[in-house]
Amino acid sequence: MNTREWLVLVTLCGATFMTGLDYSIITVALPEIGRDLGFATRGDLQWVVTACLLPTAALMPLFGRASDVVGRRRLFATGVTAFTAFSLLAALAPVPGVLVGARAGQGVAAAMVGPTALALMTTAFAEGPKRTRAMGVNGALLSLGFVAGTIGGGLVTSGLSWRWTMLILAGIGVVVLVGAFGVLPGGADHGAVRLDVPGAVLASAGLFALVYGISTLMWAGVAAAVLLLGAFLAVEARHAAPLVPPRLLRRPTVKWGMAVALVTFGMCGGATLLLSVYMQDVLGWSALRTGLGFLGEGVAALVAGGLAARLIGAYGAPATVAAGLTAQALGTAAMAFLPASGGLGVLLATSAAMGFGHVLTVVAAITTITSGLDPADQGVAGSLAQMPTFVGAIGVAGLTAIASADAELLTGLHTAFVVAGAVALLGAAGGALLLRRASSAAATV
Repeated sequence: MNTREWLVLVTLCGATFMTGLDYSIITVALPEIGRDLGFATRGDLQWVVTACLLPTAALMPLFGRASDVVGRRRLFATGVTAFTAFSLLAALAPVPGVLVGARAGQGVAAAMVGPTALALMTTAFAEGPKRTRAMGVNGALLSLGFVAGTIGGGLVTSGLSWRWTMLILAGIGVVVLVGAFGVLPGGADHGAVRLDVPGAVLASAGLFALVYGISTLMWAGVAAAVLLLGAFLAVEARHAAPLVPPRLLRRPTVKWGMAVALVTFGMCGGATLLLSVYMQDVLGWSALRTGLGFLGEGVAALVAGGLAARLIGAYGAPATVAAGLTAQALGTAAMAFLPASGGLGVLLATSAAMGFGHVLTVVAAITTITSGLDPADQGVAGSLAQMPTFVGAIGVAGLTAIASADAELLTGLHTAFVVAGAVALLGAAGGALLLRRASSAAATV
């Protein structure tokens, strides 16, 4: 890569890192936020996280297609600007309502940033080794954002104030915005294309209901999501300019790539949450020490991001998925050996194996989803590639329910880790086979 390409990559990956950091840096600070702003209950406090998650998941398809209509750099810059402004508002929030509203604004902005950043990356780097290398860096930084958030959130909250977590996000946003106007290509706008309003309403409502229902274990919400998303698919089949073209959803590389991504995000996300429970509720660690306990996962994610392009180039995406999900499966299942005290080596080794395999799988899956597409479809493809990140909440809810079913917390956690490993192992076998067939079919088209 030349200097300009590196600057483009740093700008886009900076946005990815910023949004990944957002979801974890606030989690460690929740207890102090509750005390400082006077949240009535812990259930009310959870809206500090949920208010950001819901609009991101619900609006991502809309903004993915909108980026193809109004211009990707324009929407990316708008999203980064809004994210920065809402982060500043969150830092200054005097009461719970203002903070929750600001977090919802961050979620809307993140829905603009995520798919446009991925679409800009796929158009800035030609399909092949350069794009795969860029995807590897992007995937590593997404995971690093989570780990840095848990560590940084503990350090900042302990040494300064929870408000600095939001100020840090605003500072990163300013840096990314400078890069957006300084190095990102403008590209042509496509304003002549009509936006599918009925599809946007149904998709947004359906995804909102799905993530809300899964997050709160409210099955009426899941049922509503099934009806709304079914109606969305029916509308898309008839619309002249659909929000998500049915031909994309029928494309084997897209649908099986999304399935693989759903497995890896669901099982890794759920296991990571349970590791936090293990460190704090079983080992009795502080929030700061818990954040440091994820260091092995973060370092392994960076290593995997650096290796992913080489592995995909040498062996192909299906083989990389098989290797990645197998490593994730073995690392997660081995967490069943985590003891009631001590065991730092086991914790670091197992979480590192899980993180390493997860990033390999994510890069291979996203590369598969976004490959071989018309440039005009890269915006919506970017939203589809990132959708499993949020729909993966179903894995978090499922593994949490398994862990909670046993009266003995450690036993329940061990059971959940074994289940997560088994699901990932099944994904390794089935996903690799299906992606190999999908890639072969796409190559003959």
